[in-house]
Amino acid sequence: MCKKEWNDAAESWVDFVRKGKDYYRDELNNPETFRLIGDMRGRIVLDLACGEGYNTRILARKGAKVTGIDFSEKLIELAKREEAKEKLGICYYVLDATDLKEFSSNHFDLVACFMSLQDIENYEKAISEVARVLKNLGRFVFSVPHPCFGTIIVDGKRTSAARRYFGAVKYPVQWKMERLAKPFRTTSFHRTLTDYFDALFRSKLFVSRLVEPRPTRKGLLKHPPLREALARPQSIIIESIKCTSSEDFSKPWK
Repeated sequence: MCKKEWNDAAESWVDFVRKGKDYYRDELNNPETFRLIGDMRGRIVLDLACGEGYNTRILARKGAKVTGIDFSEKLIELAKREEAKEKLGICYYVLDATDLKEFSSNHFDLVACFMSLQDIENYEKAISEVARVLKNLGRFVFSVPHPCFGTIIVDGKRTSAARRYFGAVKYPVQWKMERLAKPFRTTSFHRTLTDYFDALFRSKLFVSRLVEPRPTRKGLLKHPPLREALARPQSIIIESIKCTSSEDFSKPWK
């Protein structure tokens, strides 16, 4: 179901992202995420659940050798079309995040997952696969909607995640903002911070930094809805490091 939803939404999603309508990405989440990621020149990077490749292209322009994967055939097709125009050297694959069979173990310096892990049902298997394909001391950086402050659907009713924090919830996301070319629906999964941290820990991915991003000054001036993110965080960004021994955990990432 989730794959069909994103295939059906692909054209509208591309219009939303590429025409600057996704200002929560451009003026809130991306600035802080890329600041956390830092210099990627010459690094081997995987963009997990890359969609149509918007952030994949940013990583490539910053000098990384990037691969993007997504389970949506339509989104990968649209990403490949853009690669044919810009020729950034990105390789795209139609792959499920829970089975990265195309890649050998200990291959990537960084795996990034931009506001997508909440849409992956078997997130624990996905995190396990991330750990497998990362080099030792490689990093996994991902962002998700803030589990404490978002809005979820429970029994058909919208409710604050803070009021229904404990316990996983599968719920529909109705994309129907006016700035969308066409409304669509996807599926997400509410989880606690403990759920994510435990899954990381079991895969020997140890949390090193956590960021609750705030909107840019430009974004606040241009898009008033972003002001809500000044009072409470809309999302959370987590960096973890693969450490296969206790000695590794004490070493700085380089």
